[in-house]
Amino acid sequence: MHIHLKIIGTLLILLALIHIVFPRYFNWEKELRSLSLINRQMITVHTFFIAFTIFLMGVLCLTSSNELTETNLGRKISLGFAIFWAARLIIQFFGYSSKLWKGKAFETTVHILFTFLWTYLSFIFGAIALT
Repeated sequence: MHIHLKIIGTLLILLALIHIVFPRYFNWEKELRSLSLINRQMITVHTFFIAFTIFLMGVLCLTSSNELTETNLGRKISLGFAIFWAARLIIQFFGYSSKLWKGKAFETTVHILFTFLWTYLSFIFGAIALT
């Protein structure tokens, strides 16, 4: 499991860093202009804290794989991570319209890759929690 946690840690840090390009890629300056100031700032702040949380999960996996797999607290944390990523997997199918990706090569590829990623994260953390 340690190698899986190292892989996951690296993937989560990369995922967190990808959030840096969200405002430009999704054209937030234009797209969010019609929102009130509080709603624009909430989107920005929440995106930062989601990325920050994912980054810290990655750091935890890279630096504390022994503790996550071999202690009761680590297995409880892993259970929480398993639930978190399983919920994200469910949202992949029920929180986003398939109109956003169906029939679009790049978006379909991203949808499939993230489906595999959320499944992998849920499975590994769940397996750790149940050992």
